[in-house]
Amino acid sequence: MKEFEGTGKTLDEAIEKAIRNLGIKRENAEIEVKESPNQGILGLLGTKDARVMVKPKKSPATFIKDYLEELLKYMKIEGNIKAVEDEEKLNIEIYGPDVGSLIGRRGKTLSDLQYLLSVIVRRQFAELGKMVVLDVENYRERREKTLIQLAKSMARKVKEENVETALEPMTPQERRIIHLALQDYPDITTISNGEEPNRKVVIVPR
Repeated sequence: MKEFEGTGKTLDEAIEKAIRNLGIKRENAEIEVKESPNQGILGLLGTKDARVMVKPKKSPATFIKDYLEELLKYMKIEGNIKAVEDEEKLNIEIYGPDVGSLIGRRGKTLSDLQYLLSVIVRRQFAELGKMVVLDVENYRERREKTLIQLAKSMARKVKEENVETALEPMTPQERRIIHLALQDYPDITTISNGEEPNRKVVIVPR
């Protein structure tokens, strides 16, 4: 984990400077005082600033795992949580016999929970700059396979009947799967139409 050395006229000033540079909240800061401030003689000779070393108590992965464990306990849902941070994303996976309710209809609850976790992580780690991706019982992988099959089936229908077809409303991530699945089809094109949360992919014959 990153750490930062902060200096200031007072300990509070040095600490605030360090946590601001780390982009974390003070409650998640582990603080080591290297030097206490010294006002010197008459506030002039021998004056010495405070110096502290600050680092996060918890990494983003550990922080969000602990948060989710408390949330599931509050919801009385038994589940195992895995959180792993790579160069681009903070990946969170939840498994267990009782976690299906976290998915919701067409993944709506899952998407809402992922958004909530993203907001929470960014409030605690302002400099993280990584996408938060939440999955429950491999739902996203299974849903992606289903959407690709749907896209190809509907593309054949549009080509045969030469009539544009609108799919059901989808999240931005799901619409992207459809667009990518059909991007190399020479006889059709795809567009997104409508306003959130009812925005749809439309398959159009060329």
